[in-house]
Amino acid sequence: MLRPRTAAVASLFLLPMVAGGFLLQQRPARPTERLFDQVLSIVATRYVDSLGGSDIFAKASHGLVRELNDPYSELLAPKQSEEFNRATGGRYGGVGMLLEEQKVGAGTSVVVRSVFPHTPAEEGGVMEGDRIMRVDSLTATDVKIDRVSDALRGVVGTTVNVTFARPGVTVPVKLAFKRATIHVPAVPFATMLSDKIGYIPLQTFNENTADEVQAAAAKLVAEGARGLVLDLRDNGGGIVEQALAVSSLFLREGQSIVNVRARNTADEIARASADQLKAQPPLVVLTDGGTASASEIVAGALQDHDRALVLGTTSFGKGLVQSLFPLEGGYALKITTGKWYTPSGRSIHRERTLMPDGRLVEAKPDSLETEATKKSRPAFSSDGGRTVYGGGGITPDVIVPDDTLATAEQEFLRSLAPKAQEFVTTLNQYAFELKSSASPSFTITPAWRTEMRRRLSAAGVTIDAKYEPTATRVLDRELDRRVARLVLGDAGAKRRALPEDHQLMRAIQLISGSRSQSALFAAAHAAVPTAGAARTRP
Repeated sequence: MLRPRTAAVASLFLLPMVAGGFLLQQRPARPTERLFDQVLSIVATRYVDSLGGSDIFAKASHGLVRELNDPYSELLAPKQSEEFNRATGGRYGGVGMLLEEQKVGAGTSVVVRSVFPHTPAEEGGVMEGDRIMRVDSLTATDVKIDRVSDALRGVVGTTVNVTFARPGVTVPVKLAFKRATIHVPAVPFATMLSDKIGYIPLQTFNENTADEVQAAAAKLVAEGARGLVLDLRDNGGGIVEQALAVSSLFLREGQSIVNVRARNTADEIARASADQLKAQPPLVVLTDGGTASASEIVAGALQDHDRALVLGTTSFGKGLVQSLFPLEGGYALKITTGKWYTPSGRSIHRERTLMPDGRLVEAKPDSLETEATKKSRPAFSSDGGRTVYGGGGITPDVIVPDDTLATAEQEFLRSLAPKAQEFVTTLNQYAFELKSSASPSFTITPAWRTEMRRRLSAAGVTIDAKYEPTATRVLDRELDRRVARLVLGDAGAKRRALPEDHQLMRAIQLISGSRSQSALFAAAHAAVPTAGAARTRP
């Protein structure tokens, strides 16, 4: 396991302060030290607006971190530090609702998108589509979603009163909740797809991730799954220790997972623990450009040790070790302290430049990714001698491009861009109303289409006749997705929309004819010829 260096770093901060106080009596300050003192003094005494001493030092600290020009290092103010801990911890004191901001006329509203199971919100009868009107004394109309979310959160055991507007109900719904510790699932659902292939979408790495993946895999295997797909697409990472624990589920005890190379310290190699899954069916890991950080550790380790076939597109390439150091006053410093390398020696990190407008631009951007272009990357070897590719990010064994919309559909959606919020809000509201009457095997009817068009027109969304029949196809698909999630749940909606997910369909196709991991690699090799001899890096 990776050992935290907080104590060591803290001692490094302290020693120069004590020793420096003595040494400065023996020699004059260096020019740069005098420069900082001079600037600080002038700003404190001569700047047109007065600044408190604490403000000056806070600004100087923010500036120092900003001038590192590292997009992944930042000084977190107390509220930001609290939000960061809440996001990575996976638990908070609240009522258990996932919210979204929607456009309503000239204003905005905060609407319940989903309700987490076994929470005060579920027990109180909150429904998807409920619009929050008031939280205690806060009127929620035209209020930013962050303020509403903050008002709902609080100390576990305290009470919060919420008033909702519910579609189809004329009287406001008033509910009182006792705040509880809310669990945000890392695995929102796990389901069996065609041909007994188990599917596990993993959306984050919080404190519960490994347990949830283990439970999901065990459940699917018990139901007869003879192959698994671990979906890491759009998983931006999280707690590294959980990435190590998830990797351990599929690796042999002692196998390396990731190598950390840092400044002024020996390399650290994290190894798999003894907590393996009892059954180890063939495994495919899905990646895309949103797969980052802790997700890339898992994908890289399983690929290098020949435990998973990686399929999709190359991951983001965030291979930097981030350490969080709690500071006085509730501040916290999140700073880059090392880089990650896969077991075969591939650097996960892809160099990017932080632009003045906040964009991250790759130093050497990839061209359109194909099986041919990926072979221009540096080649390495897996344990079994398969060729794996470096150059930043995790390059899949099998490249399957992200699903892209047809040109006509892209043009239609661009035409709706000025009214995008009204478009989405109208679709959502209509889907909520259809939920009660739609059967599990529903189809989009002509009457639904007519009503959908009427509501869009009333919301100011104009559809140019030149986009027909593309518009009908897009509207059908978008309404179908929303109604399916409400009627069938996330798992049922995924099964219904499976033909649209080309990457997942390709994974199922490869696993279906493979009874072992080696057979899965052979099937992929037969479909996509691999490159020539690989080289390894110590």
